[in-house]
Amino acid sequence: MILEMKVPSPGESITEVEIATWLVKDGDYVEKDQAIAEVDSDKATLDLPAEASGTITLKAQEGDTVQIGQVVCLIDTDAAKPASSEPQQPKQEIAQTTPVPEPVKPVPQAEPKPQPTYATGTASPAAKKILEERNIPAASISGTGKEGRITKEDAINAAVPSMGTPAGSGVRSSQSSKLSVLRRKVAERLVYVKNETAMLTTFNEVDMSEIFRLRNEFKDEFKTKHGVGLGFMSFFTLAVVRALQMYPDVNSMIDGDYKISYDFQDISVAVSGPKGLMVPVLRNAETMTFRGVEQNIKDLAIKVRDGKITVDEMTGGTFTITNGGVFGSMMSTPILNPPQSAILGMHNIVERPVVKNKQITIAPMMYLALSYDHRIIDGRESVGFLVAVKEAIENPEELLMNNNVRKALEL
Repeated sequence: MILEMKVPSPGESITEVEIATWLVKDGDYVEKDQAIAEVDSDKATLDLPAEASGTITLKAQEGDTVQIGQVVCLIDTDAAKPASSEPQQPKQEIAQTTPVPEPVKPVPQAEPKPQPTYATGTASPAAKKILEERNIPAASISGTGKEGRITKEDAINAAVPSMGTPAGSGVRSSQSSKLSVLRRKVAERLVYVKNETAMLTTFNEVDMSEIFRLRNEFKDEFKTKHGVGLGFMSFFTLAVVRALQMYPDVNSMIDGDYKISYDFQDISVAVSGPKGLMVPVLRNAETMTFRGVEQNIKDLAIKVRDGKITVDEMTGGTFTITNGGVFGSMMSTPILNPPQSAILGMHNIVERPVVKNKQITIAPMMYLALSYDHRIIDGRESVGFLVAVKEAIENPEELLMNNNVRKALEL
């Protein structure tokens, strides 16, 4: 029987996908549920599993855009599975009987007399300085001065190629490749955000000393008890949940002439994967503990890394957190994740001198950035929200743990 494999719908509102990569060749025998292709939608890259075992015939090429429900391959379910070939026995090595000739001793030759160069002290001081500044090997230059002396003009000519001479001899090439559906959709959404929203960014800095102290004291016990690390993201996620409850406009979205407000906090967390940046969602983060946040982020990150994340797991979200600090970013203006109205950007942690109790001390500091849509969020809400996050991070024991660290960490 010939089975027609059609493209299944990866999620609501998705009408087409692109064949990114065929993982099998035309005529291959495939097993049921084996991944036979990677398909790109405007939200994620997903595996296409075989619906039955048999010999496959491809009906679409890599790079083709196909509609949901379109036939992309045929599977002959009556085809017999090819027998696996028997492993070949290793051949026995044949002993060498041919005598090995003795190596011929090289005839010593007289060493060539070195030519006078800059290296032997025959360069002018000006030439020497130019060559050292440009890291040019002196042995590569033929001096035009008396007895091969390298002159200033020789050094200048070596440092600056003559007009019309290419500066380098490396291969100069370029290539063109079509952007994936996902990358094209991301580009479209980013341009939309820049053109259709009144995006502003406000900044603040936060002292990470208390977070460092708590992690250093409890991270080993937390890892032993729960099997997951105690990272920064749980502190920031719960600090964001608290701030969203204090400033609900930041947890709202604009829809034409209407404002949509939510009484829950679905936090989107930007995760870098092989296919680019993905933004899975922590559903009802307001109900999660430190352990719950860390475990859910770990599970979602593994799915992104392995390409197992689903469209549903990346759909929705009322607020986004992105951490450019893991790549070394000191400060940036994160761009909104539409249709959301705000996004928090975390950055790298740098020890800097700060004033505490009128004394200069060294503290681990991080810059925070909140980008927001000014059409729906005013300056009071945006600045107040970011200050609330800062307060919770600098005083987590009281504001996030209710003065009971062990209970909050479920130890």
